[in-house]
Amino acid sequence: MKKDVVVIGAGAAGMMCAMEAGKRGRSVLLVDHASKLAEKIRISGGGRCNFTNRHTVPENFLSQNPHFCRSALARFTPRHFIELVEKHRIRYHEKKLGQLFCDEASQQIIDMLRSECEAAGVIFQMPCEVSRIDRDSGNTGFVLETSCSKVMADALVIATGGLSIPQIGASPFGYRIAEQFGINVTALRPALVPLTFAPEQLSAFSGLTGIALDTIVSCNGAHFRENLLITHRGLSGPAILQISSYWRPGDPIHINLLPELDADDWLRDRRHSGVLLSNLLAQHLPRRFAEAWLGAMMGGLPETPVNQYGNKSLRQLAPQLHAWQVIPSGTAGYKKAEVTLGGIDTAELSSKTMESKKVPGLYFVGEVVDVTGQLGGFNFQWAWSSGYAAGQSV
Repeated sequence: MKKDVVVIGAGAAGMMCAMEAGKRGRSVLLVDHASKLAEKIRISGGGRCNFTNRHTVPENFLSQNPHFCRSALARFTPRHFIELVEKHRIRYHEKKLGQLFCDEASQQIIDMLRSECEAAGVIFQMPCEVSRIDRDSGNTGFVLETSCSKVMADALVIATGGLSIPQIGASPFGYRIAEQFGINVTALRPALVPLTFAPEQLSAFSGLTGIALDTIVSCNGAHFRENLLITHRGLSGPAILQISSYWRPGDPIHINLLPELDADDWLRDRRHSGVLLSNLLAQHLPRRFAEAWLGAMMGGLPETPVNQYGNKSLRQLAPQLHAWQVIPSGTAGYKKAEVTLGGIDTAELSSKTMESKKVPGLYFVGEVVDVTGQLGGFNFQWAWSSGYAAGQSV
């Protein structure tokens, strides 16, 4: 079989690239090892797919080169994808902070992309395993051996994603292809992932699983105002998923438990109160958490009314409420991570086309590239933007 373009990976970035290349009259083969199309889209956003974010800017992305994403994001914006969604009459809503979700099901986005691919003449082969990739005899194209056929292509696009959620088929395939062709891959680690703690760190908070708090969580210069969720292994929730991308092993994270208050003023105004300190904290925090947190801060000493604490003790407590320091022992790993941080070194690629600088005709798009979005639809927007950029060039 001879095709102009072969795209490996029929996820968000792969289908976007394939349909754009097909619209330009290129013959396109889209190959994926999975039996179900775009499972990561299907399970995203609680089954409703947070398909973009209205407020997308380059600052929402992490990369060794923070400017790399600018070109692709500028050429295919959230508005462009929204127009595609509206063309297919998919109803959607903004949940918060610019995050757009389907009113019904994420399957609508999958069906939309498949429909656009088919209208552009894209051929799907799945499930289909790629066993070998070589340069052709003229060193201008590629020869692929797959479980379905042998294919020759002028251009090859790697859209195989990262290592996150291996239970639905994630694999290191894209990184291996990069290695085969001498293309650098930056360090990889789970991102947008819950953080875990050693058992002794959790002992004071056992039994509090499921409690959520409105917090500001900060680490290494980044901070996010979102909910924090206590789990049986540590901490999760949007604030923790966000900060996990900035956390490194051994680093502390700081949690502001009272983001709406000046704790020092608040405690000083109530220093003559006869209520228990935990009851005072429970005015702004879940009661069981307030009791457990205060017990941990006081080292298990018996609790007394607020008016029996000295001014110095109350002044020492206020900074803890605004910057409670915890040191995670690790993360919940790729199984629970939404994305992979790191990937194909952006220094190896054209920011305009996603083509390898070393290997003409070889492109990398989506999560496999070292561009990682924050939580809230940004990673899908990178998939659409990078897929479009390559689709306009292959």
